[in-house]
Amino acid sequence: MINPNFDTIQVKIIDKAFYAEGNIHYPSTAVVSFFDQHGRYLFATDYGYLPISKVYELLDDTGEVNLDYAYIHNFSATAYRRTRLIPKTESIEIKKLSAKGALLASEFEIDFSFLKLANSDVDFTECCFASGDLTFKHSIFGDGTFDFSYALVKSKKVDFSNTQFGSGLKSFKNAIFSDGIKDFQYTDFGQGELNFVNTEFGGGEVSFINSNFNHGDVSFKVARFGDGKVDFHFAKFGDGDISFERTEFGNGLTDFKTVEFGSGKVNFNRAVFGNGEVNFEGSAADGRVTFKKTAFGTGHLIFELAEFENTELNMEKAILGDSEVSFFNGKFHTLVLKGCHLNRYVDLRVKQCHEIDLSDTVVRDIIDLKPYQNEVLLHILNISGMRLLGTVYIDWKNNHVLQLIKNQHKTTLAEKAEQFRILKESFNKAGQYSDEDDSYVWFKRYELLSDFSVSKHKSKVVNILKYPAYAFKKLVFDYAGLYATNPVRVMISMAATYTFFSLLYVLILSLGFGGIFSGLGGEHNAIGMVGRSFFFSGVTFFTIGYGDFYPMGIVRVLSLLEGFTGVFLMSYFTVAFVRKILR
Repeated sequence: MINPNFDTIQVKIIDKAFYAEGNIHYPSTAVVSFFDQHGRYLFATDYGYLPISKVYELLDDTGEVNLDYAYIHNFSATAYRRTRLIPKTESIEIKKLSAKGALLASEFEIDFSFLKLANSDVDFTECCFASGDLTFKHSIFGDGTFDFSYALVKSKKVDFSNTQFGSGLKSFKNAIFSDGIKDFQYTDFGQGELNFVNTEFGGGEVSFINSNFNHGDVSFKVARFGDGKVDFHFAKFGDGDISFERTEFGNGLTDFKTVEFGSGKVNFNRAVFGNGEVNFEGSAADGRVTFKKTAFGTGHLIFELAEFENTELNMEKAILGDSEVSFFNGKFHTLVLKGCHLNRYVDLRVKQCHEIDLSDTVVRDIIDLKPYQNEVLLHILNISGMRLLGTVYIDWKNNHVLQLIKNQHKTTLAEKAEQFRILKESFNKAGQYSDEDDSYVWFKRYELLSDFSVSKHKSKVVNILKYPAYAFKKLVFDYAGLYATNPVRVMISMAATYTFFSLLYVLILSLGFGGIFSGLGGEHNAIGMVGRSFFFSGVTFFTIGYGDFYPMGIVRVLSLLEGFTGVFLMSYFTVAFVRKILR
């Protein structure tokens, strides 16, 4: 490939034969001098020279166009049709097309439109299109290789619209396009491999609208787009793998709306997007789609209404910067944002998703999962290791938060506990105090379960002692008052405890193992055994201590225990009640 930094050329034709590799020779030589934009000389290169009239005669005689290493001025298939009285939209059938290492220039348009080739190879490797627009529109190429690699295109407009390719390799590898429009609308790339690896698209709009990539592998790996709009709207891919790995997109709109990615793997890993909007709205895929370590700018990133219900969309450690991200009303099987820094609003109100993985994320703004008009159908939500500096908008009941975390199969009990704790903090920030209480209860439950499960791996003595300790904590802290989040529950526990001790006194008195006697006279015993038991239990439970009845025997020990229990539960109730009131 020649140095691409030239701006204009000057051509001098000399009467000297030109010879090139492959037994190619021309009767004359074109000495082409290259100049920069300031008119300064850069370098010169020799090419074979063939007048355009001779090229058209070759088309007439053999149907072959071999322009290898030649300088061709004003080649135009449209002009050829006009001079031969062929309708302007009628295809010209040719047997061969090659311009390897050639230099083509025109004051108007370098025109390869409406050509029809058999299954021979087409070779434009290292070809330089020095001036004039370039068009291949409506041309039909067979199943041979179409090689545009290392081509240098200085044209302001490149038109491959409605071009059809066969099943052979299509290679634009290392091609360089200047600023301007690159139009691949309605292009059919056939079934074979398509290679845009390391292609430089330059500034200006690049359009693959309604292009059909069929079932071959497609690679834009390390390709570079300028600041113009990059538009794949309505494009269709098939079963092949698609690679945009380390591709650089400019600051213009990058539009993948309603693209059908097919069932192959789609790879945007380490790609770099500029500050323009990146839009995958309504796109569909059946294969795995990855954006690992992909860098986004400040524009919106949109996956709204995406149809990825059988697909994992993996954005692990993607650099989202200041992008607002929306997955609103989209369908996904798995959505992975693990390890991302979410600095702006993220809309996760998906229509349907089996699992959303937000583990190890850093959240500085809002993550929105709360359903409003539409239900959010989600099976698993993983927020283990999240650093929550912002807020997660989620509803305990409507989002079925308990099941979202319970359904996790790959996280430990401790990790589940930590997730409930994170949600507790978020609910507190959002003023959802009832949801905060629910989350706190399950945080403490899983924390207790985690501690208990860890002890099973210790000595047998420790394991034996752990069971009663676990049962005590479960009874007192959980069942009695839901970890001081429910004062009504504490009151019920108080009533149940009081009744339990009262009935226990009745049983002891009836069996003669102890007694409750009046210290003021026999007339006080007239209330009967049941009455004495319930009255004494109430005085003891609430630590009133009238002293008109006193215990004997085993009742003495039980009354001490009941007194302590009463003080504890009344304090428990006070904490739970004040906690509710203060919030």
